Amino acid sequence: MLKNDLLLRAAKGLEVERAPVWLMRQAGRVLPEYRATRSKAKNFIEFVKNPELACEVTIQPVDILNVDAAIIFSDILVIPEAMGLPYQMIESKGPWFEHTVKNKNDIDNLIIADAEKLNYVIKAIQLTKKELDNRVPLIGFAGAPWTIFAYMIEGSGSKTFSKAKQFLYTQPELSHQLLEKITLSTINYLKAQVSAGADIVQLFDSWAGVLSEKMYYEFSLNYISKICDALSPLVPVTVFAKDAHYATQKISETSCHSIGLDWTMNPETARKFSSNKTLQGNADPCLLYAEESKIIEETQIMLRAFGKNRYICNLGHGLYPDIDKQKVKLFVDVVKEFTW
Repeated sequence: MLKNDLLLRAAKGLEVERAPVWLMRQAGRVLPEYRATRSKAKNFIEFVKNPELACEVTIQPVDILNVDAAIIFSDILVIPEAMGLPYQMIESKGPWFEHTVKNKNDIDNLIIADAEKLNYVIKAIQLTKKELDNRVPLIGFAGAPWTIFAYMIEGSGSKTFSKAKQFLYTQPELSHQLLEKITLSTINYLKAQVSAGADIVQLFDSWAGVLSEKMYYEFSLNYISKICDALSPLVPVTVFAKDAHYATQKISETSCHSIGLDWTMNPETARKFSSNKTLQGNADPCLLYAEESKIIEETQIMLRAFGKNRYICNLGHGLYPDIDKQKVKLFVDVVKEFTW
């Protein structure tokens, strides 16, 4: 039994004593301890593929920041690599694919990945569960199919993802074939994470906001819904679709348990469109650059706006590397000490 199960109770809509809190990118460069561990690997991908190092940095925020959950340290792009499309992580630039998907032959050559292809993540989860010793839940995660698709077509990050969107408009049937392969791979992957010990899973649709509402429903939410249906009978599922405000109500109609919100979404509006779901978020990460009094004030305003129940406190996106660790700790402490 978990000693602290606040996150799971909140995700399921059960009564809680206070709002649970964790932070996207809590295991990252904001912690000097992370940087020290990261230096043990020659590059990022080697780091991700080392279960012992992944376990170490996954647990660091629990020990240092006192958050209510750990999230396994990995990367969303392990899925295309497992399908047969390897990537590199270029320092200060981000992910880069030497080969991209351009046509039907490229899609046919990709496999539907099984758990064995991602065994290093599964081992990291097993090791982390053992080392956590039931102190807090462990969050598993994957990229949403559209976001993975976007990288596989584009080959890197982009402001517009115009190549990926062009593929949707000009090759819709091939787009659905690729999205289906990504979806089936992701279901296999997340089910393996749950079997290894993940208590809850999150889907990151980082590039949701570059699609129109119509395109999002057809080429993203359709596949997210399939993943939710496959995983939600096993563990709670959170869907985080950045910048896709128009989709909040439609996301609430899926079988997910909670919806992640970015910092541009009004809590009251989100409640109106998704009263049957737990909400997660949504402080602007840049708030943590502010003076301590401002961090306290704005965090308390946010907590009152969301209310205690059906709420998981988080940021509206991941921590930035140059944020002061002590201000991150302050944010967590304010949430944990707040009373309604």
